[in-house]
Amino acid sequence: MFLQYALWGAWLPVTARYLSASISDGGLGFSGSQIGMILGLAGSIGAIAAPFIAGQIADRYFSTERILAFLVTTGGMVKWYTALQTDYQSWLVLSILYSVLYMPTLALSNSITFAHIDDQENDFPKIRVWGTIGWIVASWVFPMIWLQTNLKIQLMPPFLVGSEVPDVTAKLVDALKFSGAISIIYGAFCFLLPNTPPNKDASEKLAFKKAFELFKYSSFTILVISSLAVSIIHQIYFLQTGPFLSHIGIPDSQIGPAMSIGQFAEILTMAYLGYFLKRLGFKKVITFGIAAYFLRYAIFGTEFLPVWVMIISQAFHGFCYAFFFAAAYVYVDKIAEDDVRHSAQTVFGIIILGGGPVIGGWLSGFLQESYTNVFYDSGSEQIIFDYSIFWYTLAAIALITTIIFHFSFKEQRR
Repeated sequence: MFLQYALWGAWLPVTARYLSASISDGGLGFSGSQIGMILGLAGSIGAIAAPFIAGQIADRYFSTERILAFLVTTGGMVKWYTALQTDYQSWLVLSILYSVLYMPTLALSNSITFAHIDDQENDFPKIRVWGTIGWIVASWVFPMIWLQTNLKIQLMPPFLVGSEVPDVTAKLVDALKFSGAISIIYGAFCFLLPNTPPNKDASEKLAFKKAFELFKYSSFTILVISSLAVSIIHQIYFLQTGPFLSHIGIPDSQIGPAMSIGQFAEILTMAYLGYFLKRLGFKKVITFGIAAYFLRYAIFGTEFLPVWVMIISQAFHGFCYAFFFAAAYVYVDKIAEDDVRHSAQTVFGIIILGGGPVIGGWLSGFLQESYTNVFYDSGSEQIIFDYSIFWYTLAAIALITTIIFHFSFKEQRR
């Protein structure tokens, strides 16, 4: 879990900033719509392909740990090569290829964990929290080693900062190489994981087909519908928060550490997720998780709040992820039959990692264009993106989803 999410946390927080920065500043100067395609559409294609590539193979043909090793090693090489490209088409094609390799591993890392534990509600959060720790370590180590010098402690997050190196924005792309190196190490480590063989004796040969039968549970259907809405606004968080933090004055070298405050909060929420699931049940916990999205985006949109409040509000990400996504993964495992556990996770992944990101990428670009105004001051053109109404729009989506889920979801068990 540490390596699974470290390789993601190494590149995702800073990539949108690098792609959106102008060429003169060291970035690639891509538009909001182009970035949405690279970080949205690409991830969606990988998630949609996941049940057929990973779920079917892991449930029916090969040991999970071997598939995992192949996917992350190959993905690491693709990610490194992507860092060497500068044109939009190459980034898009390579990002699609990478997502086809990486997205299935999210479900596989979950399912291989579930296969070797007895108490999912208590044991899974304690193991999954190491993914959060991995994300934090990667997103802090890279800027501290590569983007800053003369590190000093300060009271304001991200607490440990230093002087930025020359051409810092251009060096953000090296985060992809860092991620690629972690991926290759992860691939080697996979051979030390416990053997998780496929179920070759299953009556239904198409595992993902049987996994789609989960829609017979009304609770699963409601969860999927809510997950689609949440995954849309969740994806936009990674598309726009980096540029937003830069907009309010956060240096490029501190964007990753600042966003990792959400992962610190995630450690605490993950640690107690099992407790809350047993005491409150899935319905209340997941409702709280969706509501956290509303609170975070409402704070982002309130312009008169000081910068430090915007940064601290990243802590809501802990509740967003642990109380919604992690709890949802556990619930899916609860209602899936044993011989389709891998595919059940990947079918659910189609929604939250497939449908959500592609719509989120499109919606992010659409809203950015809609809320961007052009002014002329002393004869010069001024382009201003209204972040306030943008974040309030996402907050409204989160609030509506919270209400619908709370009044529609009724917990069912296999």
